[in-house]
Amino acid sequence: MARPKPWEVDDELWAVIEPLLPRVERRARHPGRKRHPDRLVFQGILFVLHTGLAWEHLPQELGFGFGMTCWRRLAEWTEAGVWPRLHEVLLAKLRSANALDFSRAAVDGSHIRALKGAPRRDEALSTGAGRAASTT
Repeated sequence: MARPKPWEVDDELWAVIEPLLPRVERRARHPGRKRHPDRLVFQGILFVLHTGLAWEHLPQELGFGFGMTCWRRLAEWTEAGVWPRLHEVLLAKLRSANALDFSRAAVDGSHIRALKGAPRRDEALSTGAGRAASTT
């Protein structure tokens, strides 16, 4: 059996992703061009992110839509907060399936913000009575 490509989204995963995406209703008057299906655009986004291809070079033959369509939809979904919610949902599913293994996990301090930081040393107190006179 052939392995699925990393950007292909199966029905089970799409059932998790689709409810998180914002609904965009077409206008009744002057509806404009019909939107490209979210699932194909999502796969186009994954394709570009996986391959490192420039958005404008996304092949039309793949059926994901234009690269700029995928880029705009990525920005739209980012603005709507889709990615953090998707991350939480997928982590919850993995936790419930007991499929997370933290035995090989590492925390990199460059990605974790230190809110308080290190304790500051007290400043050395001055031993003089005041500021020195100017010599100029």
